[in-house]
Amino acid sequence: MAGKEKKGNAFTNNPIVKAIGTQKIVVVLVIVLLALFFGIKSPAFRQYSTVVSIFGYSYYISLMAIGVTFCLITGGVDLSIGTGMICYSLFGGYLVTKMGLPVGVGILATIVLGMLIGLLNAVLVAVMDLPPFIATLGTMMICRGLGSILTGGMSVAWPPTAAPQGWFRNIFKINVNGTIIPIGFILILVLVFVMSIFLNKSRPGRYIIAIGSNKEATRLSGVNVIKYQGLAYVISGLFAGLAGVAFAATFQSIAPGTGAGLELDAIAGAIIGGTSMTGGVGTITGTLLGVFVMSLLKTGLPFIGLQANWQQIITGIILIVAIFIDVIKNKKTA
Repeated sequence: MAGKEKKGNAFTNNPIVKAIGTQKIVVVLVIVLLALFFGIKSPAFRQYSTVVSIFGYSYYISLMAIGVTFCLITGGVDLSIGTGMICYSLFGGYLVTKMGLPVGVGILATIVLGMLIGLLNAVLVAVMDLPPFIATLGTMMICRGLGSILTGGMSVAWPPTAAPQGWFRNIFKINVNGTIIPIGFILILVLVFVMSIFLNKSRPGRYIIAIGSNKEATRLSGVNVIKYQGLAYVISGLFAGLAGVAFAATFQSIAPGTGAGLELDAIAGAIIGGTSMTGGVGTITGTLLGVFVMSLLKTGLPFIGLQANWQQIITGIILIVAIFIDVIKNKKTA
């Protein structure tokens, strides 16, 4: 008996829509509608400085989201990236400002510490087979305390732009005749392009997707599941370290004990962009689009009079809705 044809409509069956993805198109429309809404409600939102703020927030959230997408695709999660990012940035900044080491060394130390925590998560999840939620919740708490211990509980300020070692801030934004240009978005796009190819075209990337689709079947097919599941967490740690550098370049000082909750923005961005919490499905480009939804909300809500507490509530609601949509999609395809 011939297989049943997939049902759809003129929109979903359109070749362009199929190539881009329905969810990505919907997310782009949401971004446009949010920008129009905030722009209409608040003329101040339409200023150029708002664009700079949106990009400034999106840098470190985008980097965390790119990394955690790999964990989500395996069917896991990495809750350590928020406090981890602060911890790594504190450590690198301490080496530069307190110990007098070059900024390049501080940047490298920030990234390496992120990868080491990622490796710890890999051991806990892939080797010891601990539940990812519990394992990374533990490392999240470790990172929160470690950042305070490394700096003696003191805030750390990386060198300012005008200082001899402040060049690293120009990686993300430059000042041209008094106008701030957020050039870091170019770096984000390059990383999105590279990691998209890695995920979809390389053997490790395809194995990571396969693990999320069916871990046992992937293992039985001869794939070293421990190796590639662990790789996802090392990648997440790497990008959390890069996010630490972006965070240091964006803000003047970094306070220990902070960062909790930022991982939810990154995870929400990935889920909004189409990454499934059950694993096996996700794209890096979709994650970037999802992060921009979060960036618009974080930047735009204060312009209409909603402050931090309401922002957290709305972020939580969006995360719940995104997961609910993911559950509905999985039931339909089951």
